[in-house]
Amino acid sequence: MTTPEEWAESYGTTRKLRLGIAGAGFGTGFQFHEHPNCTIQAVADLDKEACDKLLAGYECTQGYDSLEAMLKDDEVEAVFLATPVPLHAKHTLMCLEAGKHVLSAVPAAMTLEECGQMVEAVERTGLTYMMAETSYWQQHTISARKFYEEGAFGNLYYVESEYHHSGLEHLYFKEDGSRTWRYGMTPMQYPTHCTAHLVGVTGERLTEVSCIGWGDDSPILKDNDYGNPFWNETALFKTNRGNAMRIAVWWRGAQTGGERARYYGDKMSFYESGPNKTPPVIVKREETQEKDSGGFVRSANSFEEFTPVDWWETDMLPPQLRHDSGHEGSHTFITHEFIDSVIKNRKPLVDIYAAIACTAPGIVAHQSALQGGKQLKIPSFDPK
Repeated sequence: MTTPEEWAESYGTTRKLRLGIAGAGFGTGFQFHEHPNCTIQAVADLDKEACDKLLAGYECTQGYDSLEAMLKDDEVEAVFLATPVPLHAKHTLMCLEAGKHVLSAVPAAMTLEECGQMVEAVERTGLTYMMAETSYWQQHTISARKFYEEGAFGNLYYVESEYHHSGLEHLYFKEDGSRTWRYGMTPMQYPTHCTAHLVGVTGERLTEVSCIGWGDDSPILKDNDYGNPFWNETALFKTNRGNAMRIAVWWRGAQTGGERARYYGDKMSFYESGPNKTPPVIVKREETQEKDSGGFVRSANSFEEFTPVDWWETDMLPPQLRHDSGHEGSHTFITHEFIDSVIKNRKPLVDIYAAIACTAPGIVAHQSALQGGKQLKIPSFDPK
């Protein structure tokens, strides 16, 4: 593998992206200050203690008490938005109008109208937008993407993904007892940890959906800013290639937490670690046949336990970032992908179109759940 000196020589530029970071929650968990082509120009948070945390963590000297104030800093070229979910679209538009490139936490937006506004702004300004979706860069997802690119799956006709995260209620309140943005959050309006397991592997788009929601008599579901009556939502999607995807975003229940996917092809399938903590496995269709327990003949399959690959140890990253990081090794990849895309003036893997393709299906899925599972079409925001 390359050394820091070899990497710098092969990279071809010593330019450093001058980045601003807004939001001290999710915003503290990245490695921008370790990247050889980035400098933390400024940080911002409404809370002084939180701002001080950002300053210390990123060894930065310039702090602002708001995003608006930081956007007036001409030295800031790009902004990482780790602000509350309901503000992502608004803040993205503010950054773009101020001439700043944007890396935003997920999801990209809360409404289809916001999705359209964001696409228009990115196309009009020509600036880089990227969504910091961790599921694109989980080590298993990188492996699945490589399997797909190699044609190992054959026809990949079905993908299922689960984002199970019960116990979030402790994040619903601030220290003073007031509600946070998470209070009563709609499951399918936070879909990207699942949709990325397909969009980020095959590039497919989700075009139709039927979704079922489940809730109970909790006061949280009776009174929240989202008008959301569901703890859990489960959806079946159709893709633009006529394939199927099932997604389960669940906030409550007897379940093991995690973000995981299973990929089914006519030549090979790939099961990430299962909800019952089974190890990842590859299933291959064999040319031979066997009999099942009922005596019927079927194609034989072989099972191989899959040894996870630590892609963060490879030349996919600068040497300074080759270490494990948050959300199954994804944070260093998000860090590098954004910085590299801006410096090299190229589209990031999770550009505005991919971000909306991951976000909009969940918005429509929730509308389906509110209508008892009605089949609804998902609009496309891709360029015509």
